[in-house]
Amino acid sequence: MRLLLPAPGRQEALPASARTDVHPAPPHHGPHPDPAHLDPAHLDPGAWQASLPVLLAIAICAAVYLVAARRAATGPRGWSRLRSASWLTGCTVLAVAVSPLPHALAPAGATAHMVQHLLLSMFAPLALVMAAPVTLLLRTAPAPRRRRVARLLCSPVLHAAGHPAGAAVLNTGGTLLVMLTPLYAATLTSPLLHHAVHLHYLAAGYLFAWAVAGPDPAPRRPGTAVRVTALILASAVHAWLAKHLYAHAPALPPGAADAADVRQAAQVMYYGGDIAEFLLATALFAARYRRR
Repeated sequence: MRLLLPAPGRQEALPASARTDVHPAPPHHGPHPDPAHLDPAHLDPGAWQASLPVLLAIAICAAVYLVAARRAATGPRGWSRLRSASWLTGCTVLAVAVSPLPHALAPAGATAHMVQHLLLSMFAPLALVMAAPVTLLLRTAPAPRRRRVARLLCSPVLHAAGHPAGAAVLNTGGTLLVMLTPLYAATLTSPLLHHAVHLHYLAAGYLFAWAVAGPDPAPRRPGTAVRVTALILASAVHAWLAKHLYAHAPALPPGAADAADVRQAAQVMYYGGDIAEFLLATALFAARYRRR
């Protein structure tokens, strides 16, 4: 992974077809890495061993959910298999994100980091949220634990962070902070900070997906108009950042990601973000249609 901070004094204009004042066109397609040529350095046992604790934790979360879902399925209201499938899908996407696979398929540092960013902050959280884990917990947990969960849902901190506006600020603000400051460079030398950034991606992405379209209970959740507005604004910031990275390909030290790599990462961010945001909007309007 490499820092995506634009070099001071070095700016490169967007292609003519990609410039506009209001809604710029998507960046032109650049060179794409060939998935058939894997980086063997990220497929050896040592690379997998480093991610084994996190992969094991994900497997445990998947197993605990399935046990609870089986218990809920025997109750009077049952439990949807689609919810369970969504949870397993989210866990699988999360496992891929933290494994060496992104770096093996895209050895260039900036592109691999962007793939991880999208999987951790957009695709995995959406699948996990649609599995309604809080609802499952409220159905299967003992009464004292259910009361604690209810108090947490009604807490002022969670109300602020789980509001669509607050969740959008945490989600997009964290991404801007990592991409446009020296914070990302610091993660290259600090494993603890590296994992903390990934945890932020996942937590902020989960909060945003829950606030916009989550089926789990959320006291004082605003109406559809507020949630749609938050989604549109977050999408705009995401698209702007992708355009910014594409237009201002930074000058990096020898051995770091070059301009082509940064542009490739920006394209992954732009188009991959569009797909994730479309899925989130679909989930929002599908839930509204079911309620009506």
